[in-house]
Amino acid sequence: MSAPLVVACLWALAATIVAMLPMRRQYAPGLGLLIAAPALLVWIGVVHGAIYAVCGFAAFVSMFRRPLAHFMKWTVWRFREEPK
Repeated sequence: MSAPLVVACLWALAATIVAMLPMRRQYAPGLGLLIAAPALLVWIGVVHGAIYAVCGFAAFVSMFRRPLAHFMKWTVWRFREEPK
């Protein structure tokens, strides 16, 4: 197995362990996993091809759907234009 896939498996195991923590203790490690995921997906894409990176991206979005939705709402709220 290649190095990016081994790291991806370890990332998935770490995400599973973080999910078992109480909610107040999930923020810091979850944020670290959220930040590390794009680099890992690019690495997988470079070594194995775009199809595998897209599959990994789908799994990532599935696992982090609520934090990503929260960041999306926050971004839209933060940068919305005020009515005149």
